[in-house]
Amino acid sequence: MSASTCSVCRDPIERALATLRPGGKNLTGLTMNIAAFVSGLSTQDIPARCLDAARIGMRDCVAVMIAGRNEPAPRLVADTVHETRANDGVPEIPLGRWLSPADAALVNGVAGHVLDYDDVGLDGHPSVAMTPAILAEGWALDVGGAEALAAYVAGYEVWALLENLEPGAMHERGFHPTAVSGTLASAAACAYLNRLDDETTGHALAIAASLASGLVANFGTMTKSLHAGRAAQAGVMAARLAKAGFTGSSDALEHRTGFLRAHSASGSPDLARGYLGLGQEWRLEEQGVHIKRYPICYATHRSIDAMIDLAEGHDLRPDEVEEIHVETGRTQRLMLRNVAPKTGLEAKFSMEFAMASALVERKVGLSELTDDFVGRSDVVAAMRKVTCTTTDETMPGLPFAPSDTVSVRLRDGRRVAHAPVVHARGSWQSPMSEDELEEKFLDCCHAHLSDDHAARLFRSLGDMPNLVSVREVPLTVNP
Repeated sequence: MSASTCSVCRDPIERALATLRPGGKNLTGLTMNIAAFVSGLSTQDIPARCLDAARIGMRDCVAVMIAGRNEPAPRLVADTVHETRANDGVPEIPLGRWLSPADAALVNGVAGHVLDYDDVGLDGHPSVAMTPAILAEGWALDVGGAEALAAYVAGYEVWALLENLEPGAMHERGFHPTAVSGTLASAAACAYLNRLDDETTGHALAIAASLASGLVANFGTMTKSLHAGRAAQAGVMAARLAKAGFTGSSDALEHRTGFLRAHSASGSPDLARGYLGLGQEWRLEEQGVHIKRYPICYATHRSIDAMIDLAEGHDLRPDEVEEIHVETGRTQRLMLRNVAPKTGLEAKFSMEFAMASALVERKVGLSELTDDFVGRSDVVAAMRKVTCTTTDETMPGLPFAPSDTVSVRLRDGRRVAHAPVVHARGSWQSPMSEDELEEKFLDCCHAHLSDDHAARLFRSLGDMPNLVSVREVPLTVNP
């Protein structure tokens, strides 16, 4: 049969995807090479900086899960699942209600993303897609802390490779990478925890590839947080189904009707690459995680840093300001779809609101992301003063402009401008101190845990590499 008579089955690019696994085992195709990396990963192989990034990301994610637990979205989702007394029941964080691992990953994932206060990396939110799944499956399997961190690294590296193979931005095609690539990352992490072999891990990845979904059009609604919960839940399901004998295609990622082409914004993913770098080039070590200082879309953070600096440095008053101009990226602007938000949820995806809050209050915190604050007359007036222009240029590791620039024109004709901001405060390149990380953690937990419990939880998560079992972490009020 010729390629012309069966082009779907005999794609020459697919045939080029035969590579050699370190150790001498021949494998064909991207899916199975990724599976081999995941199943063969050892904690001893992972650089210390990768494990540290995983620890920082997972710890921060637990904090924002707790902060978001009483929001309507996670409570509505929690009402759809039932408590279980099964042997592998795991806790809903921080309530301690016993759920199945998949249900716990779902509910905890929605809680972790609903405030948009969770970390950012790659082209989405890696920790919230993986941490709920790792903690749920890790608890059920009674794995050690170091294994949990290695699972995070495995998932991150898979996501980073998939992003690296696609020259376009998934957001541009309307897909939310946290929901799509995050599902593959979560499945890889859970496959690692279950110690699945190459073939079975390949099935888990293939299953996850068909479960991956989530639309940018739902940003600013409850459904965005559902994306994260479903990614975590799907990862648990995919690994467990594969472990039970459920199968998927061994070329589900690279096939011309597979994952990468289906979600490709460019239409030309790099499927002919022979060298993948898995296990040799550690993308987590280089790109890391970016901890959020503000509970709002990360596409605004550099501009918020600049606007707060200008407001404080020049003692700007809202009534003095004629116009706020922001130069940002086209993909960032696409995410920030709400020009005149009316609710706290909508405001999380609004550059206009971000600039208004930074000017009026000189901060953008949880207390500002409320319907009442968003609707205040002075905030609405300030939002109307914001204009945005965009560039198509992007920076490595994020689908953002190389920098964001903010300038302010005053009513007296003066103009003040901030230098371009390349890295937001809290980013991997401009990290928070341990004290600042603890301050955010304790603030997130304050309304839900005692001060002593929150401090113990922070220390325990910080000591993850040394924990014999993740069950040692005091994740709930009813341990």
